[in-house]
Amino acid sequence: MASSPIVTGLLAYGMSGRIFHAPFVALNPGFELRAVVERHEKKAARDYPAVTSYSSVEKLLKDTAIELVIVNTPPYTHFDLAKKALEAGKHVLVEKPMVTTSEEVKTLYDLARSVGRHLMVYQNRRWDSDFVSMKKMIESGRLGELIEVHFRFDRYKTALSPKIFKETKSFAGSGLIYDLGPHLIDQAISIFGRPLSFSKTKGVYRENSEVPDYFHFHVKYPNQLNVYLTSGLLIAEPTPSFVAHGTLGSYLKNRVDVQEAQLDKGIWPNVPEYGFEPEGEEGLLVTFDENAHKITEYIPSERGNYMHLFDAVNHTIRNNALYPVTEEHIAWQMELLES
Repeated sequence: MASSPIVTGLLAYGMSGRIFHAPFVALNPGFELRAVVERHEKKAARDYPAVTSYSSVEKLLKDTAIELVIVNTPPYTHFDLAKKALEAGKHVLVEKPMVTTSEEVKTLYDLARSVGRHLMVYQNRRWDSDFVSMKKMIESGRLGELIEVHFRFDRYKTALSPKIFKETKSFAGSGLIYDLGPHLIDQAISIFGRPLSFSKTKGVYRENSEVPDYFHFHVKYPNQLNVYLTSGLLIAEPTPSFVAHGTLGSYLKNRVDVQEAQLDKGIWPNVPEYGFEPEGEEGLLVTFDENAHKITEYIPSERGNYMHLFDAVNHTIRNNALYPVTEEHIAWQMELLES
């Protein structure tokens, strides 16, 4: 017997609500998009005429029909809003960074257990086409024993963001480390698990910036595996974002997942071309045969699809399944972020 759809509310309908959440909740038969919070301009009804627009979080949380609340607000608000939602008896899906300290992580997961609700973190880039392709190559064994692996997330933005909470050090979770760091750290943890040790470098290079706009983690794993996580906002010509070197070969892959751009153009996950990278962006695999001849192959990319994350959310809530981004993963992530 099919379960009823999970009645869902969004706490904001800005870029993240419009692109990363609403289309998936609306299309997935396991969900019903019931309400959003819009304090000022009411935009959601243009795309979803049946949705209820509340003027405050408090009003949405009083809607007894809502089972799941998606906390897609600025990072400095995540802890308080997730806490309020759990206390209101809602399941919670919260964007990265989940919160900004290890103490807050423990507090929220303990609260979720005490009220019998699920707390989940939106780490969508586990389902990027480029990362899925990298993960598949690593797990295939074609590279042999891994020696070093690189994950990069680079941009070239000289101007400060107009979003003050991203650029002001008085806001918890500001700066590039908390913005893009959770993506890179989660990708590494999802493949390799908890690091043995790590070192961290950060810098501030943009004019008038007061928060880090560059970071680099050197993360060490068993069997002498070195993993490097790097991001910068002044990288004019990015190098491949996914690089793995092993005893049998090397794999290089650009960061070219198309989902965000497609969703922004109104190309939804239910169309055939969704999530497929353009031709010419295949990963490069270099190996040697038994005669030491170099072999170069271009490996087609896997399809990216954030809908898998929402399928996991549904499976967790309806069947009490283990959500793939676990409490331990977030605790390990936070060790690196707040170090």
